[in-house]
Amino acid sequence: MKHVVITGANRGIGLELARHYQTEGWRVTGVCRETSPELEQVATQVIDRIDVASEACIAELVAALRGKTIDLLINNAGIMQNEILGSLDFASLRLQMEINAFAPLRISEALLAKIPAGGKIANITSRMGSITDNDSGGRYGYRASKAAFNALGRCLAIDLKERGIAVAQLHPGFVKTRMVNFGGLISPEESVAGLVARIDQLNLENSATATRSPGKPG
Repeated sequence: MKHVVITGANRGIGLELARHYQTEGWRVTGVCRETSPELEQVATQVIDRIDVASEACIAELVAALRGKTIDLLINNAGIMQNEILGSLDFASLRLQMEINAFAPLRISEALLAKIPAGGKIANITSRMGSITDNDSGGRYGYRASKAAFNALGRCLAIDLKERGIAVAQLHPGFVKTRMVNFGGLISPEESVAGLVARIDQLNLENSATATRSPGKPG
């Protein structure tokens, strides 16, 4: 049975990814700060009380996965806060950088020994991480952290190619989740359909690419 580990799995895109892989017969490990009844229903294993920005919590995550092989790691956990020029909150910027950029790299490195050749890492990023596509400004911490995440993800893909592990940066679209007060353009189900199609197509030849969920706005 294939095994997927999903961070931020208790709601939104992460929960819908967990649902999908459970229906496909995968062993699903959901990682989150606080579990939910919905995640408990679909996950084979829930590892909660995990702060992805905490080294101690990452050590707990590794210990909870002792002896398990990971076929697919989905780095989905993230945070979005807003900052206003003239009263920038640099603590907010640092927090978003820790969670959105550094934590996925920290988790990927910590779990590498569990991912065999042929395994995959899917990083859920955002179009807001694009520098050239920014035409509205604002969201300094979120934009910068996702841009950094894209750079780190490409480095990871290049370094892991010789180990036979493929890595992708995936934009899920503008999704109706709590992060955006459910004001998105597509449902989590629509987003995940596109994400899964990209993950299925991921291989060493197209590793290190950044792409969006196909056929959906956002």
